[in-house]
Amino acid sequence: MEHYMRLDRAPFDMIKSGRKTIELRLYDEKRQKLNTGDIIIFTCTDDETDVIRTKVINLHKFRDFEELYANLPLLEKMATLTHRL
Repeated sequence: MEHYMRLDRAPFDMIKSGRKTIELRLYDEKRQKLNTGDIIIFTCTDDETDVIRTKVINLHKFRDFEELYANLPLLEKMATLTHRL
């Protein structure tokens, strides 16, 4: 399944260059539809013709920000959330 999300220029460019491999989002109604193997198409907010296709390779869910921050260093060493196609 394909999902569409927007990113500001700085994080968009970091994903595009491979320097950013994890995208953090609240697990809201839209994100609850994500599954491993899905495709996320990121559009840059300042140039809608600039897009990146990524594949979800893992999902990490946390109860709150405290739990997320406690596990963030571990996440950096684990499989990444998105992988550029």
